[in-house]
Amino acid sequence: MKNDLSGMRYSKQRELILQQVQELQDHPTAEEIYKTALHLCPSLSLGTVYRNLNSLVEMGKVRRVCIPGQPDRFDHTLPWHGHLYCTRCGRVEDLPLDGEALRRAVTVPQSRISDCVVTWIGLCQACAGELDLPEEPAGSEAAVF
Repeated sequence: MKNDLSGMRYSKQRELILQQVQELQDHPTAEEIYKTALHLCPSLSLGTVYRNLNSLVEMGKVRRVCIPGQPDRFDHTLPWHGHLYCTRCGRVEDLPLDGEALRRAVTVPQSRISDCVVTWIGLCQACAGELDLPEEPAGSEAAVF
């Protein structure tokens, strides 16, 4: 059986890895996916997880989320959106973004931009609420989401 998007043969392991990304829903790393899938497929290797995640990204089935200095994460949410990486708890959250406003902000004549990756780095709402931070002064660059 062929997969219509990639021309690749059906793989039980690839299907399992995709299922784990969809079920975990928290932008898991390859190692987290491996650990949760291993009990369902004891012959699974970490290398197989990485290869299949790369294939799934190329096929457009999952999105790769890159955080500087951190392992890649994988996202089951395909429509365009941004992310917030919390520097306190390590959580990665989806952020809705106004894509049209971003497109208007880009003023590069004669170019064709096919994608944009937006990752905010700071504190998630839960971590920001746990800290007893003073109010930001008016005009400050910091924001709480």
